[in-house]
Amino acid sequence: MGRLFSIGEALIDFIPLEPKPTLAEVEAFAKRPGGAPANVAVAAAKLGSSANFVGMVGDDPFGHFLIDTISGYGVNVDFMRTTKEAKTALAFVTLGENGARDFSFYRSPSADLLLKKEDVADLEFRNTDLLNFGTVDLVDYPVRYATEYLLKKAKKAGAAILFDPNIRKDLWNDLDACKQVILEFAKYAEIFKMADDEIGFITGKTSVEEGVAYAQNELHVPNVIVTLGSKGSEIFCDKKKAFAPSVKIKVVDTTGAGDSFVGAFMNRLDVSGKRINELSEDELTEILSFANLAAAMVCEQKGAMNAAPTMRQIMARKGGNN
Repeated sequence: MGRLFSIGEALIDFIPLEPKPTLAEVEAFAKRPGGAPANVAVAAAKLGSSANFVGMVGDDPFGHFLIDTISGYGVNVDFMRTTKEAKTALAFVTLGENGARDFSFYRSPSADLLLKKEDVADLEFRNTDLLNFGTVDLVDYPVRYATEYLLKKAKKAGAAILFDPNIRKDLWNDLDACKQVILEFAKYAEIFKMADDEIGFITGKTSVEEGVAYAQNELHVPNVIVTLGSKGSEIFCDKKKAFAPSVKIKVVDTTGAGDSFVGAFMNRLDVSGKRINELSEDELTEILSFANLAAAMVCEQKGAMNAAPTMRQIMARKGGNN
């Protein structure tokens, strides 16, 4: 097996103890470790991957809590830095009755944005490595350039790179700039993941097929994953296509579901010992089904890292579904 690297933000999610339509109506929150790339690393580690998180947190109680929590799940934090120049980011999450979320971020700037190229200069990649990144930390701060520095090194080494934009529009003063960053950074990706509700913003297309064609032909990303919420997920891999339906569950909280999907997908891809374009349609379908189940299990409880399933839990669930 190779190594999985997840680059970006680690932060604190504050989850309402009771669902309310707006943050103003929430009276109490539960503290949860979060940040999409950190969630991906934990999800993969809990499934047995050699997972590494690359990012920066504040040299403060929240930052040390995140380091202890992430490492406690088996993630290597050798490239998780701390700074006294800014505090650890906070995100307050509004949960609707169906588990749908809205976010309010406190980070202007936060510690994750201050990661510099010098902080990760000694990180080297192999062609068996897998790398994940998103857009939350691609705003115009040092972390954007540190991320691009690592992506160039990883691509040169032949590592497999997955780009999950995971768009948070309220973090961008200029949505055109957000879109341009996505289009610019897509060139590093071997695998591009979009949620179905992101396709229009990213590609300007109205259908999944048109959006995928745009990504493959205009952005030159050969492999595209589209998550379809309660419907399941699809992958378009060169001339191959696979679909897997979602698992029917009672949704409590969707926080971390997409991150668990990515972590599980990368875990199974790594275990296969193949590049994604070498997989058959049956193998692609099996990996999507596994990732769908991991995401569904996260939705059944509050939180992200704590809710990400272990391999034993997934296998027990699959046995119960047979």
